[in-house]
Amino acid sequence: MSAQPITLHLLLSRMRVDLNCDLGESADPDRLAMEERIMASVTSVNVACGVHAGSPDVMRRTVLAARLHGVAVGAHPGFPDREGMGRTEGTVPVAEVERLVADQVRALSAVAAEEGVTLAHVKPHGALYHLAARDRSAAEAVARAVAVVDRRLVLFGLAGSPAVEAGLALGLTVAEEAFADRGYRADGSLVPRGQAGALITDEREVAARVLRLVREGTVETVDGAILSLRADTICLHGDTPGADRLARLVRRELIRAGVRLLPVGASDAA
Repeated sequence: MSAQPITLHLLLSRMRVDLNCDLGESADPDRLAMEERIMASVTSVNVACGVHAGSPDVMRRTVLAARLHGVAVGAHPGFPDREGMGRTEGTVPVAEVERLVADQVRALSAVAAEEGVTLAHVKPHGALYHLAARDRSAAEAVARAVAVVDRRLVLFGLAGSPAVEAGLALGLTVAEEAFADRGYRADGSLVPRGQAGALITDEREVAARVLRLVREGTVETVDGAILSLRADTICLHGDTPGADRLARLVRRELIRAGVRLLPVGASDAA
């Protein structure tokens, strides 16, 4: 019998989860200091690769901070849209997505290797992430890029989306991702930024959502429906107001509930 593709939820207990955060998008000293505080609470970081945001220097500083805090490092490739922080679609044809993603993953991998860090995963950013979550062609291009660079890399994708399906079809290990601080629509997509309910900043509400995701595998949508989804890894955004406090609270509440916080590729013995 041939080996079957692996999703992390087939390997992990429901009472363990990875907590990830998108970082490395700014050289501002205050932002960098906050990102280090966030790293004390999360288990994985997704580092901007210098295209939608960041730079070689910021990439290196973020990798070094992640190494210091013992958190897993992943690439966070995005569209070349610095003005819109990678959240504008249509900047790159789908046919060029594979090259775009592969180039960015290789760029961060090279910086990380110089600092003795091995990349653990890849998570597309912003408009690229959402495009891969609904468009099969874009999802396949992202998955191919990961496979071409290094099949050992875990692909992060929106839970239940084509991004996950495309990674599985190529035999990649895939982590289905849920969001602590973003609103959901009934179809499982995220509420677009700028619309009502898109961003959740109340700390207690975010903590309660994360606990529910881990314990029950459900989240309440903006229209009051209950959505079932897998959560191998849960994202907190680094640019959410008070992200460092939010990450600290979420970590504390998860540990209190008996949930183990581990990077997606770590063994339970770690």
